[in-house]
Amino acid sequence: MKKIVLLSLLSMIFLSSCVSKKEFMALQEKQKETQDLLNSATVKLNACLEDRAAATARATALEEQVSDLRKSAENLQVLSAKSASNIEKTLESIKEKDLKISRLQDAITKKDSVTLALVTSLKREVGINDPDIEVNVEKGVVFISIADKLLFKSGSYNVTSQAKDVLAKVAKVVNSKPDFECMVEGHTDNVPYRKEPLLDNWDLSVKRSTSIIRVLEELGVKSSQLIAAGRSYYVPLVDNDTAENRATNRRTRIVILPKIDQFYDMIEKEMKNLAAGGN
Repeated sequence: MKKIVLLSLLSMIFLSSCVSKKEFMALQEKQKETQDLLNSATVKLNACLEDRAAATARATALEEQVSDLRKSAENLQVLSAKSASNIEKTLESIKEKDLKISRLQDAITKKDSVTLALVTSLKREVGINDPDIEVNVEKGVVFISIADKLLFKSGSYNVTSQAKDVLAKVAKVVNSKPDFECMVEGHTDNVPYRKEPLLDNWDLSVKRSTSIIRVLEELGVKSSQLIAAGRSYYVPLVDNDTAENRATNRRTRIVILPKIDQFYDMIEKEMKNLAAGGN
C-alpha cells in the first residue's frame, strides 16, 4: 500500500515537470479518487475480516453444539434402551404377579367351593333343624358341634344309642370323602372331674373323643382319617356361671378337614412367591 502511494507521488512530480498544469490537476483529481476507492476498499476489507472472524466463531460454537447434541443423542439412545429394558422387565414382573395372584385366588376359590359343598352335605345329612346340633364354618374349617346330652350321660364317656344315630349321619358324609380328615374334640364344663380311672377334665374330654372315634370306626370310617383331641374346659362358649351355660359348654365338636393342609400349603407357597417377587 505504501509503495503504491510513493509511486503515485513520484509520478505526479515527474508528470508535473512534463505536463501542463491542467493535466496535472486532472491527474491529482484522479489520484484522489483512486485514494478514496482504496480507503473504501480498506474499510470493506476490514469489515469482511471482522465478519469472517465472527462467522468463524459462530461456526466453532455451532460445531461444539452439534458435538454436544450428538453426545446427548447417543446418551439418550442408551437411556432409551435402558428405559425400554426396565419397562419390559417391569411388565414381566407384573405379569408374573398377576399369574401368582390368579393362582392364589383359584386356590382360595377351590377351597371355598369344597367347604360350601361339605357344609351343604352335612346340613342335609345331619339335620340342621335340631337345636342341639350345629353345622358351621369357623375360620375356613367346617365343624359339627353336638350337645353333650345327645352323646353321653352325665359324667360318663360311654356313647348313647341315640348318639349313634347322629354319628351314623356324620360317618356317611365322611365316608363319601375318603381323603378328608375328621378331628373329634371333647369339651367339658369347669366342674372338677375325678372318677377312676380318669384323673380330671382333661382325661374326660379326651376319653369322650376316643369313644366317639371308636363308634365312627364301627360305622366304617377309616382310622387314618380320625384325630382324637380333648380341650377340657379351657375353650368355653359361654361363662360357666349357670347350669344352663355349663350344659352349653359340655359338647363335642367334630371338625371336617377336606385336604385343608394341602390347600393352605398351596396358598402359603403362592403368598411366599408373591412376597419374593415384590422384594
